[in-house]
Amino acid sequence: METRIGKLQTCSVIKRHPQNPILTREHVPYHPALVFNAGVTKYQNQYVMVFRNDYGDPVKQTLAPSHTTNIGIAFSSDGIHWDVKPEPIFHLKDEEFIRAYDPRLTVIDGRVYMCFAVDTRHGLRGGIAVTDDFEHFEILSLTVPDNRNMVLFPEKIHGNYVRLERPFPVYSRGRDRFDMWMSESPDLKYWGNAQLVLGVEDVPYANDKIGPGAPPIKTKYGWLTTIHAVDIDQSRGKNGWEDTWKKRYTAGICLLDLNNPHKVLGLYKDPLIAPEADYELEGFRTNVIFPGGMILEDDGEVKIYYGASDTVECVATADVDDLVKLCLEQSVMK
Repeated sequence: METRIGKLQTCSVIKRHPQNPILTREHVPYHPALVFNAGVTKYQNQYVMVFRNDYGDPVKQTLAPSHTTNIGIAFSSDGIHWDVKPEPIFHLKDEEFIRAYDPRLTVIDGRVYMCFAVDTRHGLRGGIAVTDDFEHFEILSLTVPDNRNMVLFPEKIHGNYVRLERPFPVYSRGRDRFDMWMSESPDLKYWGNAQLVLGVEDVPYANDKIGPGAPPIKTKYGWLTTIHAVDIDQSRGKNGWEDTWKKRYTAGICLLDLNNPHKVLGLYKDPLIAPEADYELEGFRTNVIFPGGMILEDDGEVKIYYGASDTVECVATADVDDLVKLCLEQSVMK
């Protein structure tokens, strides 16, 4: 399939919220430099956001050592205006664990599960924890290296828990070439039956890697699922705080079969959200859209929460029927 790495545009069904970005470092009382890549869900009649904090000096555009990264939390009555709690709620730091970050939230049977990434001294791992109060977290499982970007489906399928994930097969692939996989578990601790869901070659606007975005939402047509897609252009030079940044992250949308979610019913042929707004083009890293939360409202509106520029958190909306139609009628999988 031909890969397009030129100009990309956001789909016309998407509406960025006029108050974007909805969460920035200025909203957080303990003064991180960057606030982004949040997981968002609805729980007990309120919106809950867990978000990544990176620390440093935004004026000098420098970051502190990575072990200062942690996870904060905020609550909202409308999904737009957030009450940020005064302290971070989750971090891992000892002789083996370096940091935890990029959380995702899923409610299953009345309990809140958080997937997260962990940098360790022996590789990248993906974790799953459960909480009932957002103060105490029980870690249920950690993958072997290297795996992360995990998201849980909100219900069991054929009696098993199911997750999407992105392993890192660098040795066998020779370079960045990461795909989206699915695995199953009877108890959220032991995982297996891994199956490929989407390869990089299936996504026309990616030439480097793809992976899960937000936890899937259920529709009568299938599991509506966001992905992140990455393209590299070697002509890109210094962008953002780093000496060089040649990647661009976009958000895509696909529809998975309700009973066999490794089966892709449709993948929209273009990005759903591409970096275009100032807050998506300027920051620590430029040209970054990373979806981490998706909520289906009773009126059919879908709120899609995404990190922008690895710097702030934003939200966009669309109608669920429009998103399904994109996947089924403008799919590259036909």
